[in-house]
Amino acid sequence: MAKQPATPETRSVRLLKVGEQVRHVISELLMRQEVHDDVLTAHAISVTEVRMSPDLRHAGVYVKPLLGADEEVVLKALRTHTAFFQKEVAGKLRLKYAAKIRFLPDESFDVASKIDALLSDPKVARDLEE
Repeated sequence: MAKQPATPETRSVRLLKVGEQVRHVISELLMRQEVHDDVLTAHAISVTEVRMSPDLRHAGVYVKPLLGADEEVVLKALRTHTAFFQKEVAGKLRLKYAAKIRFLPDESFDVASKIDALLSDPKVARDLEE
């Protein structure tokens, strides 16, 4: 039988807690501008979610620059400094294994704006009124 994809409801509490701790550490590093990179210093970056693998060895970090500007440039800069982030997260969380971090673009804002555009369409609004 095929394994169902993990959703926030099916992931364990431990995975969610560790993911949230990783998110806080990375957000703090970016906020305090501890990464010495001109691109990261010039942009405000939101770390929206961290998804941990079940064995806590991999972390998918979903990020979005403010207003979505220069997303590819920011992702490239983050990926350049992945080793620094991994070292800092491992040092602050003291887990058995240092999680390998992957920075990914957060598409949830784009999906939400598409849904909002669909709901504001006059044809759809007409159907919702009834």
